Amino acid sequence: MKAPVLIFGWGNPSRGDDAVGPLLVERIDALNFPGVECLTDFQLQVEHALDLKGRQRVLFIDASVDAASPFTVTPLIPGKDASFTSHAMSPQAILHAFAQLEGHPPPPSWLLAIRGESFELGEPLSSSVELHLKAAQTWVESWLAA
Repeated sequence: MKAPVLIFGWGNPSRGDDAVGPLLVERIDALNFPGVECLTDFQLQVEHALDLKGRQRVLFIDASVDAASPFTVTPLIPGKDASFTSHAMSPQAILHAFAQLEGHPPPPSWLLAIRGESFELGEPLSSSVELHLKAAQTWVESWLAA
């Protein structure tokens, strides 16, 4: 039986602030919230639509150059976009693929976009993203407790 809540973070740990999604998921996973499964990957792919099966709610976490500081949270709706046929997909396209595969709407889902600044290969996390990461973790813990 799958956990009712899925937290999915993606990003490249070798590219500075792009690591923030997987880092936050690892921190949440270490807290052992009951009924929560945590997954990470380098990018979203069509196969991840299957990870949504049997969930009650899903939180996607990624770094963003466009998000307001320290982070934004946006409800997601399924949408077929240009990423649908590419190797890396958007969360909306994952939700769309789920609906196409399963024949019913995906679970309620949100995107937590954490503001990042430095995405160069080999860079460490920027000092600002460290603060954003802490604020985002506090928000996720509250979201899980609700």
